[in-house]
This record gives sequence, structure tokens and C-alpha cells, in this order.
Amino acid sequence: MGSKAETLSAGELVTLHETMLRVRASEAALAKLFADGEIPGFIHLSFGQEAVAAGVCSALDRQDTLATTHRGHGHVLARGMDLHSFFKELMGRAGGKCGGRSGSMHVADMSLGILGANGIVGASVPLALGSALAHQTRKTGGVAVAFFGDGAMAEGALHEALNMAALWSLPMVFACENNGWSEFSPTARQFKGTLTGLAATFGIAHRSVDGNDVEATALAARDAVAHARSEGPFVLECLTTRVRGHYEGDAQKYRSDEERKALEARDPIAIASAKLRAAGVAQEVIDEMAEKAGKSVADAVAAARDDALPDFEAALADVYTRAGPEHAR
Repeated sequence: MGSKAETLSAGELVTLHETMLRVRASEAALAKLFADGEIPGFIHLSFGQEAVAAGVCSALDRQDTLATTHRGHGHVLARGMDLHSFFKELMGRAGGKCGGRSGSMHVADMSLGILGANGIVGASVPLALGSALAHQTRKTGGVAVAFFGDGAMAEGALHEALNMAALWSLPMVFACENNGWSEFSPTARQFKGTLTGLAATFGIAHRSVDGNDVEATALAARDAVAHARSEGPFVLECLTTRVRGHYEGDAQKYRSDEERKALEARDPIAIASAKLRAAGVAQEVIDEMAEKAGKSVADAVAAARDDALPDFEAALADVYTRAGPEHAR
């Protein structure tokens, strides 16, 4: 299944590059904030996987929805989440998009169709499945995207969702970020089959793409979303690289030095920069884009530091329903 367009315009490439730079700069800032103790809880960074977030989200329309993973910063930023509300949320501030309650692994923004990140492996899939069913039932014309890692391929929830999506011809894209690692082990030690085989079992269209090539990913995502919107579920497998550890602070002793050095050659931002230069975009312009992204992130971090901490009394809001006749309907 090929895309109608084999290449993107220089303008489209610039937009995708800006998205990747915003994600990279944000996560570089988060790494330092976490090391300095300014981020509560754990964080899982997506260095090396920015092209998947930028490429897939570029294919979505306003009415579309997505559910993501514990490694979901890139997805929510690529979808358009405001940097200030993003950093306030991850830094536990009152002005965060979720009031400082969700943090890194559960950040959500329903105004953008972001159903939430999730700390449970594979849990994004049934959430997106329900959203796809809602799109179909309500005739919204929307598509639901489930981002998940290759570590989720052994999860029963994924198999069940593939079956239900196929049975009901749901408008859903299964977007796998296959970085070859399931936490600390190669995926081959966790799952005997392949995602291609799983998709074929349920009669679902499948496509594999170089997930470090943002242009290729964006074009493949257009096809996947168009197919899901008109014909039913689609599995898009993006082959990518996880540069950092499973979590921030992971020493990655399970990886060889040779493998880690080889990751540099697959840096999606370097690959995209080369394509921009080939398309006639000057290096000076590319450098200015990176500088702009860094400044935007620095401004958002400063605003988050100045924001108030949440009121403790508000912690119970939206958790319990008030009882008593005065609250009865």
C-alpha cells in the first residue's frame, strides 16, 4: 500500500522538523529537571523516537483521538499540547493541564483528543479501542490511535483489541513504536511472534516503516489514517531507536558500547536535517529552528517554576462524589 505522494514539500518537512526539535528540547530539559529533583516521580524519555510522534500526529485531524504510553511526551507535544501547561503538569504545578495531578505518565488533554498517557504496558490499546467504537457509534468521522511499544506485543489486551477492532471494522490505528527493547530485554526474548503475524491473524492491514525517517513515517501515517477512516483498523509498525534507558537513570548495562554508538547514525533529527538541506533549506535556518525550540522550552520551564503548587484540599476533587440530599439529582 503506497502513499499517493512519495515525498513531502520543503514546508511540510520544516513543520515536522520543528515538532521534533520541540520534543527533543523538551526532553533534554526534563532530563536535567529530573536530575535536579524538580520532577516528581519517574520519567521515561523518547530520545531517538521523535520522528514517530511527529510523523503519526501530523496525519491526524481535529476530531481524532489518541492514547499513549509511559513514554508519551513526544506524542502529546506533537499533537499540539501547550508547552507551558505541559511543563507545569510534569513539574506538579497548579497550572498544569491536569492541575499537577497526572505528572509524566498520565498526562492528558481532552481538548486535543489526548486520552492520556499510561503507566501500564499496553493499556493505551483498549482505551483507544473504546474511543474508536465511540467514533463509529457517534459517526464523528474520527480515528483513534493507540501508541504502544513492542513490549506490549505479548500482552493479551493487544490481541483482544486487534480481534475486536477487526470484528467491528473500527476506525483505529495501532501505532507500534518498535525500538527493539522490552524494558531491559530484547523483544525477541519476550515475544515469539511478530506484529506482522498478529495483524495477519486478524486480517488487519499492516505496514512497517523506518520510524527514524520522519518523512517516511508521515507518509505511511497518512495512508494508515485514511485506511482506518474509510475501511477499518490498520497496524503501523514504526522501527525506531530508544537512545536513553528504559527510565531516566537506567545505566543500560545490558547494551553494548557498539550498539549505543551506532544509534547516532540513526538520529531522526540528523536524518531530517539532511533532507532539509537537500530540499534547499539553509543550515542557518535549521539552526535558528533549534534555537527557537530551545528558547520556547526555557520560557515554559521558567513559567512552571513561578507557578503555584496545587492546593492540598483540591486533591480530593474529581475523586469522590459528594453525598447527601443536597447533592442528589
